[in-house]
Amino acid sequence: MTSDSSPREPRQERGRATRRSLLDATIQSLADVGWSGTTVVAVAARAGVSRGAAQHHFGTRDDLVRAAVEQVTDELTRELRLQQRVLAGSTDRVLGALEILADVWSGTVGRAATHLWVAASTDPTLRELVVPLERRLNREMFQVAAHLIGADTSEPKTRQSVGISLQLLRGIGLSSLLGRDPAARRTELAQFAAMLGTVMRTEPVTTPSA
Repeated sequence: MTSDSSPREPRQERGRATRRSLLDATIQSLADVGWSGTTVVAVAARAGVSRGAAQHHFGTRDDLVRAAVEQVTDELTRELRLQQRVLAGSTDRVLGALEILADVWSGTVGRAATHLWVAASTDPTLRELVVPLERRLNREMFQVAAHLIGADTSEPKTRQSVGISLQLLRGIGLSSLLGRDPAARRTELAQFAAMLGTVMRTEPVTTPSA
């Protein structure tokens, strides 16, 4: 006798795939057109699903964006962790880490997050959604950034320096929305890396095991 769960499994898989497509489309929409252009209808069209299917998974734009913000947080930290391997061949660990962090903010997920944060500054409803996840993102990014740089976070001055670095890199991400010259960015990062090197100790780079 066939189990009752068997027919449901393909539907559940399709449902998960649809949900993921909607979240990916939301992030891409935020990166491309910002908060004002990211509506349920627009996201459904990007994802190639009906408005009804979108609303089945996310009843309101707030529901959709809350889930998307959570995914942005997960994707940003995942991207950063994956980049640890890049540093294994870097001759300047601090500069390499700063470039990786800056690239994340300049990418699709980083641009989506930047648009959301800017919109949340003037939208009280969105702000309520974003602020708790922003705190979580800050904690996770601090841990990953400190590991990438090789910073000894037991020292208050070093902790401060890592925090300042993250704020600077977010600002660089914001400027990338306006098409900032990549060469100028690299020069600034090199100067900042040199300054950081004078106030924090770094450890040898280790490549994560496969």
